[in-house]
Amino acid sequence: MPPVTTLLVFAAATLALLLVPGPAVVYIVTRSVSQGRAAGLVSVAGIHAGSVVHVAAAALGVSALLAASATAFTVVKYLGAAYLVYLGLRKLFSREARLTTEVTPASPTRLFSEGFVVNVLNPKTAIFFLAFLPQFTDPAAGPVAAQVLLLGLLWIILGIASDGGYALIAAALAGRLRRSRAAARRLDVVSGLVYIGLGATAALAGNTTTKA
Repeated sequence: MPPVTTLLVFAAATLALLLVPGPAVVYIVTRSVSQGRAAGLVSVAGIHAGSVVHVAAAALGVSALLAASATAFTVVKYLGAAYLVYLGLRKLFSREARLTTEVTPASPTRLFSEGFVVNVLNPKTAIFFLAFLPQFTDPAAGPVAAQVLLLGLLWIILGIASDGGYALIAAALAGRLRRSRAAARRLDVVSGLVYIGLGATAALAGNTTTKA
């Protein structure tokens, strides 16, 4: 099991990424604004059912990649870091500043299933698990797959809290969010800086997973 200090650092990094409005947050906010709090919370449940897929894939994939080649893992890490920086630059220079769009009302089943698909196909989540999460594992602390599962569970718990907060706030401020382009632009700038910071951290951090 990773030490408590490692878990705390991971939790801080996770919250930084979760608070950035990516595809999952945009979906949750859109549904909360258009259909209300209950729809937003169902969307959150679907999103994090999708997170389970990422956690399972990372537990299997990271372990297999490390067993196959430390060089291959390093390549994946740098590609992921580069993609995070790219996302950050795109956010910073984006001309589009709108958090929500009008959507057709959907049933709870559809809300859940759409949220699931949105997060399974979310590149931000996939890159985080492949490029950033492994920095917090150490073979000396036990099986890497088990550590990834633990970190993934922490991600999901924090994600439900963070995204649930977005759903509740968006539902309460629905009218204002529909009109505010300035707030959306400020979020884009903050999002861009967070992405770039996480990308740089992933690229520069020592690869603890390759230690004996």
